Amino acid sequence: MDESQTYSPFRSVLLREWQRMTSRRLYFGVCIVLPLFTLFFMATIFGNGQMENIPIGIVDQDNTATSRTIARNISAVPTFKVTKHFADEAAARESVQKKEIYGYLSIPPQFEQDAITGKNATLSYYYHYALLSVGGELMAAFETSLAPVALSPVVMQAVALGVEQNQITTFLLPVQANNHPIYNPSLDYSVYLSQPFFFVLFQVLILLITVYTVGIEIKFRTANDWLTTAKGNIVTAVLGKLLPYTIIYILIGWLANYVMFGILHIPFQGSWWLMNIMTVLFIIATQALGLFLFSLFPAISLVISVVSMVGSLGATLSGVTFPVPNMYPLVRDASYLFPVRHFTEMMQTMLYGGGGFIHLWPSAVILCIFPLLALLLLPHLKRAIESHKYEKIK
Repeated sequence: MDESQTYSPFRSVLLREWQRMTSRRLYFGVCIVLPLFTLFFMATIFGNGQMENIPIGIVDQDNTATSRTIARNISAVPTFKVTKHFADEAAARESVQKKEIYGYLSIPPQFEQDAITGKNATLSYYYHYALLSVGGELMAAFETSLAPVALSPVVMQAVALGVEQNQITTFLLPVQANNHPIYNPSLDYSVYLSQPFFFVLFQVLILLITVYTVGIEIKFRTANDWLTTAKGNIVTAVLGKLLPYTIIYILIGWLANYVMFGILHIPFQGSWWLMNIMTVLFIIATQALGLFLFSLFPAISLVISVVSMVGSLGATLSGVTFPVPNMYPLVRDASYLFPVRHFTEMMQTMLYGGGGFIHLWPSAVILCIFPLLALLLLPHLKRAIESHKYEKIK
């Protein structure tokens, strides 16, 4: 007896898709192995959470006890890893351009003598600022480690004049600064990057796999059999096809939340249940976006490129690297078309403020709109399948 006569149309489509998934290793790789590798990658990429051992160089043209002391102090800074010593700045600059090092400290000739005699003794440091995060780390580390060197001539002269140590501190640092980074006191990169970056990459995989699983029905001319199994109901056909992937994605999304906030101990002030529910909503909205884009023009070879671009833009428009409210108005408005932007906003609200659903519902409502938009285009997808005109597009 035919399966379509034994089971309901929805269950028949579900079983048909499950057989397709388990018959090819490709599905196992892209649906399970690749997302888990992405999770492992984002959970471990930042190491202990801070940049350390960034390769730098030193140009010591003074070769005195003072310059060697400065070089040793620089080498002791965890951010730095002194890998090269240069005779002149030209060689050091060339090494920076080749990215062999990312910065260097230049100690000019007669530095010690100028510092002792009170002349204009200058230490120069250069760093590669095309990479903003690396450049920012180097700049902060250089400023912090060289601050005592900059004050030492003043201290020496004050001591020679008979000024006491507590008085020296008073006029050198009249205002004491206390830094208290909110939400991330250890300045750990993984706290604010690991979790959102994983879901940015995850949404790219979801978009691509959604388009592929639906598109190969048309590409390999099995769409009629797919619709026949669903008794001609395109809604049943789509829901039965996508449900197995939805379940897999939800389990991986929940695992990612556990790894980030449980194993990695990223500070989290919100509700675990609410976070996992919002994760489910994000996954469904992302699948709906992929289905919507495919339904607009059901040619897999073209739509794969489109969803790749959309997924890549999501990394920029999610608000992880640049705040969305400060974007150019047209770009800011376009960010509403990306589910990951709303999911990131909800996660940041829970992470940094412990906000409940009262603060999340606007973003949650927008995520619920994506499945509705996909449903509106399903009749167009059905007509495209029945017309067979997209099967000829390579």
